[in-house]
Amino acid sequence: MVQVLHGRATTTAAIRRAIQHSQESLRVLAARYGINQKTVAKWKKRNSVADLPTGPTNPKSTSLSVEDEAIVIAFRRHTLLPLDDCLYALQATIPHLTRSSLHRCLQRHGISRLPDVEGDKPAKKKFKSYPIGYFHIDIAEVQTTEGKLYLFVALRHSHILLALRGAL
Repeated sequence: MVQVLHGRATTTAAIRRAIQHSQESLRVLAARYGINQKTVAKWKKRNSVADLPTGPTNPKSTSLSVEDEAIVIAFRRHTLLPLDDCLYALQATIPHLTRSSLHRCLQRHGISRLPDVEGDKPAKKKFKSYPIGYFHIDIAEVQTTEGKLYLFVALRHSHILLALRGAL
């Protein structure tokens, strides 16, 4: 059987077993195996040579009940709405639902990414090549509480120039 160690492991099961059965001092064992004396002391105290798991013993959502998660999963699978749309639609039913708890729930159940739909995105096209000195100018209208603003975008080779003007 092959033992799988994480990238920062400094001991194997065989070394741990040797440490547990040895009568030598912590300092001698640490020097022999090239590890810290605290590591030797830790393995001397343990009854097993297996690594203990890290993280919570019972991983669960801290804010969503089993019923809440069932509602979220059923809603997402039925509607296929994006994350924020699901959040706004479900907050009326689950008031303590947050964006992060919703995202974690969807990730746990493997439905955090929506499936790609054919024809969903237009095909990418390359920009037309223009001679040196050519400017491309676009104007976009931006609505604010104060009124309309116009965004002027000028492209020259790889430079982008932006200008924002108030209503004319």
